[in-house]
Amino acid sequence: MAVRIKSQWHDEDSERSLEEIGGAIAYNAWKLALDKAITLHGEHFVYRDDNERLIVIAEYLIFQAQIVDRIANDMLGDDDRRTLITALVLKMADHIDENAQSMLGTGDHRNDFVARFNQRAGEYAEFSINDDGPSYPFYRHLGYEVQQVMGESQENRWVIDQVMDKDGPEVYKQIKRIVRNLFL
Repeated sequence: MAVRIKSQWHDEDSERSLEEIGGAIAYNAWKLALDKAITLHGEHFVYRDDNERLIVIAEYLIFQAQIVDRIANDMLGDDDRRTLITALVLKMADHIDENAQSMLGTGDHRNDFVARFNQRAGEYAEFSINDDGPSYPFYRHLGYEVQQVMGESQENRWVIDQVMDKDGPEVYKQIKRIVRNLFL
């Protein structure tokens, strides 16, 4: 499915805060993560329920936040990078919470996402990204986490390959383009 990405500002001459940029990245990241969750279903991988689907979306969001953090590291100073990533993650948490509230009911979905992000941030810190993109272990970690959520049933046995070989690289290319365009 083709995802319509908005990576250009309507009024290009206006100055944007890092919080606004983080919010715009989060909006597009949500659309990409949702598209990849739908793609997995379209490739005949099976979700047990909506909660599992939302956790897979959360894993894609966290993966994207890690990429944005690495790109921002090359573009911004430490304080600005921290401001951007904090705004990005909190807006991602808002997207998760809003959708989880409507699909699953009340709960502490926002804080659950932030806790998951903090845990994964330490894990992804061990992996590298260079000019060609994330390393094999970086993609493998995303694939592994998605597989852990979906289980290793007969239907989902190869989900890690789908995520590592197709979906992860596609998400990387899209989020990199989004970040670059929003900072121009």
